[in-house]
Amino acid sequence: MNLPYDLLPLRQQADLRNGWLKTRLQTIIPALMRREQIDMWLVVCREYNEDPVIMSLLPEPAMSARRRTILVFALDAKNEFHALTLSRYGYAGFYEGVWKPDEEDQYECLGRIIDEYDPKRIGLNMSVDFAFGDGISKQELDRVMEALSPTHRENIVSAERLTLGYLETRLPEEIIAYPRIVEIGHAIIAEAYSTRVIHPGITTAHDVIWWMRQTMHEHGLLAWFQPSIEIQAPGQHFSTPNRKVIQPGDLIHCDMGFKYLGLNTDQQQHAYVLRPNETDAPQGLKAALAEGNRLQDIHMEEMQIGRTGNEVLHETLRRARAEGLTPQVYSHPLGYHGHAAGPTIGLWDQQGGVPGKGDYEIFDNTAYSIELNVVKAIPEWDGQEVRIALEEDAVMVNGQMRWLDGRQDRFHLIG
Repeated sequence: MNLPYDLLPLRQQADLRNGWLKTRLQTIIPALMRREQIDMWLVVCREYNEDPVIMSLLPEPAMSARRRTILVFALDAKNEFHALTLSRYGYAGFYEGVWKPDEEDQYECLGRIIDEYDPKRIGLNMSVDFAFGDGISKQELDRVMEALSPTHRENIVSAERLTLGYLETRLPEEIIAYPRIVEIGHAIIAEAYSTRVIHPGITTAHDVIWWMRQTMHEHGLLAWFQPSIEIQAPGQHFSTPNRKVIQPGDLIHCDMGFKYLGLNTDQQQHAYVLRPNETDAPQGLKAALAEGNRLQDIHMEEMQIGRTGNEVLHETLRRARAEGLTPQVYSHPLGYHGHAAGPTIGLWDQQGGVPGKGDYEIFDNTAYSIELNVVKAIPEWDGQEVRIALEEDAVMVNGQMRWLDGRQDRFHLIG
């Protein structure tokens, strides 16, 4: 298939992302360090045991940490920002190299740098609730503590919120690029939901799954999870799927996502397979989709800066139930990871709230996958319940939520 536009060659992708990284290092990190009152942030890991945040801090074409990579972000006595690296292989133009391997041990250098800057609060990536903020290994933590003076050991704090803030905050340039990335996902779904891919009575759900995966691969898009296809039909309830061959009269649901330019997508949409002489989906299914759209509207309205994920979840479910909907909400941040850093807004099996991860608040310039479902009885299917599960990507900018590339408000029709 043809994508909506040509992807950049790898070298141009690398140049673009490195430009973004330079801006992020000089703007986002110092602002977050001041917000969280952390004078020094240490990111320490070894090759193939990478901290979850490290790859978003290393310039292209880095594909892993090298040996032991130590990054130091510091505010000096004048509140000026410095980005340093204690690594055998430097990152010129991004970090100032301060370790001389022939003269001192790597951790001796770290102890010296900490003494020179004399930070009052030293952030390490240790977290109970968030994997993104818990990247330092036990071995490296022990080595860091050995390198510190007794006074500085007392100054260690969790860098959880700093790590989350860095990963979740989107640059204006990233926000400008994001809609067209999401548009690619919509185009792949639209092609998958066509007779060019689906031949009713022959094509299986697995055929479509692997078509999606292959299409992403062929275009240089990295799938971050295996796509899925589910079939609902009269006699085939969403809770007990069995038949895999797609037939006329089926309601098809997909879930797919990929990474491009370091940014992830995550989308779920539905298609209806027309029966002979049908020109549209049954009215009952269209009414169910409309209820799913209404739940999206309520959810987007409840996304407000300063609210926690649990507060958004509670208010969204309360309002939806008051309107007679049967809702579930399980939205998540989106960005450098698919299930990304930021507030968890429900889990499908935790609709009462998510302690810890759901207590983190919403900030501006952040992106989300608005993921939810409604269940509705369909008259044309003898009252059988159908689940409309929707997922679309959105962004919070200037205190307002908006879709990155619209949403599904009508079924894809096959046939």
